[in-house]
Amino acid sequence: MPTVIESHEHVENNPLHYMPEPYRIRVIEPVKRTTEKEREQALIAAGYNPFLLDSDKVFIDLLTDSGTGAVTQGMQSAMLRGDESYSGSRSYHTLSRAVKDIFGYQFTIPTHQGRGAEQLYVPALINKRERDEGLDRSKMTALSNYFFDTTQGHTQHNSCRVVNVPSPNAFNTSVKEYFKGNFDLDKLVSAIEQIGPQHVPYIVSTITCNSAGGQPVSIDNLKAVYEIAQLYNIPVVMDCARFAENAYFIKQREPGYADKSIQQITKEAFQYADLLSMSAKKDAMVPIGGLLAFKNDDYLDVQLECKTLCVLLEGFPTYGGMEGGAMERLAVGLYDGMDEGWLASRTGQIAYLVKGLEALGIRCQQAGGHAAFIDAGALLPHIPPSQFPGHALACELYKVAGVRGAEIGSLLQGCDPKTGEQLPCPAELLRLAIPRATYTQAHLNYIIAGFKEVKKRAPFISGLQFTYEPKVLRHFNARLTPVV
Repeated sequence: MPTVIESHEHVENNPLHYMPEPYRIRVIEPVKRTTEKEREQALIAAGYNPFLLDSDKVFIDLLTDSGTGAVTQGMQSAMLRGDESYSGSRSYHTLSRAVKDIFGYQFTIPTHQGRGAEQLYVPALINKRERDEGLDRSKMTALSNYFFDTTQGHTQHNSCRVVNVPSPNAFNTSVKEYFKGNFDLDKLVSAIEQIGPQHVPYIVSTITCNSAGGQPVSIDNLKAVYEIAQLYNIPVVMDCARFAENAYFIKQREPGYADKSIQQITKEAFQYADLLSMSAKKDAMVPIGGLLAFKNDDYLDVQLECKTLCVLLEGFPTYGGMEGGAMERLAVGLYDGMDEGWLASRTGQIAYLVKGLEALGIRCQQAGGHAAFIDAGALLPHIPPSQFPGHALACELYKVAGVRGAEIGSLLQGCDPKTGEQLPCPAELLRLAIPRATYTQAHLNYIIAGFKEVKKRAPFISGLQFTYEPKVLRHFNARLTPVV
């Protein structure tokens, strides 16, 4: 009799097998096929920016895993319990209890999404440093294993520089390591000493590390970062859109955690931060929503300032950008997203796609939690970083197969806000983010087949140049044209 493949480990070790999705599809969304000529015309109209394409012109949409997946039955039914009271909503207390239970954090502010949390804590922590130390904020510099684009944007918008201190091999796609999302601890200490700890308003631990290829961060590294931060009296923010995926990798890879549950690992990890900022549209699986939470009252003045800013920018602090039903749905989604069978299937999809691409001779970052990251710099060595090889590859993939992805490279990295010069970028990647419970093995095989054709065309793909370049987060709204 044939062997039943039951574990993610077996799937990883045998690329001929694929773990069946642990769900049944009960509602469908029709999608339209287009011709290559139609897609080429759509690209021209969108200024060669996949972000500006209309969704009905996309066959498989891997632009993001943020708010694009399916929700569970429990989440959908929870919405019916929503209390729409303006102040003191019962649904807020349901969400707050879930945050306390899962993360151990005592004070919660709901936001409309992750950047809603960032627009609260970023200025509040910078203001605190400026107020307490009597410093000029132009000297301030925040640190991270790698800043997500909106976190970097909010930081720079508040006249604070950013410095990333990733592990040495984080962006080396030819090297495989268990925790490529880790901080380089020596560089972290060196950066703090060089900048001056009084000029560091916060350290951001990004889990998993999106810009490094969805790579996990170990408990040991999170703990060491927190100990360093405490030594220098610097608050740590856990940027945790993909907290459950990070915990799953810890369970699989870090000694001493194999027998612990995802929730147990999560609670331990979050001891090593003072605040959490979450786009709940990822691991918590909701279409919209975010969280800002504080572990305790150590930063009570920051809490109070964030509450004040919440009223101004998001809404009353007990709904803060979400209606009651959405808070109920998020409270359930935080738990549903930690299901180990679900996480095994999800990370298995990424591993399957990466192996399929590598079988074609296409170099990828090792399989992470939420996306396949293709080394566009290696595939398109004739395109310099200044002409955005990752973005050029995204456009070609869309033209060939109707598959939309997102560049993670020089275009996203952006320019120094003071000098206007392109910031150095460690790798030129194309990200194919897999929405949750949305696509099947057949879709992944189609993507792999599309890349087979893209690889044939690779020597003839042109770089891109701006026709319009926004000053902040330019990759979202930029318009480009091929270099002739």
